[in-house]
Amino acid sequence: MAQHLAIQALASLAEEPERLGRFLAVSGLGPESLRTAAREPGFLAGVLDHIVSDENLLVAFADHVGIDPKTVMRARSALAGPDWERETP
Repeated sequence: MAQHLAIQALASLAEEPERLGRFLAVSGLGPESLRTAAREPGFLAGVLDHIVSDENLLVAFADHVGIDPKTVMRARSALAGPDWERETP
């Protein structure tokens, strides 16, 4: 479930060039390295981390897929492990 949601989030970012560009800029990835990075452990957690770091983006994504924003937060936590909540400011 959490991985599927993160894949949906990545697809949602990819649908909007401005949002994808911001994700790439923040993550330090380039378009050419996105597929390689997607194979790395933690990448999907990073996608959801990006989504939850911006409340407007979080709400827009949750509305887009028809879920409560808290579901995205729980998926992020599930992918990153229990320590994520304590590390987030």
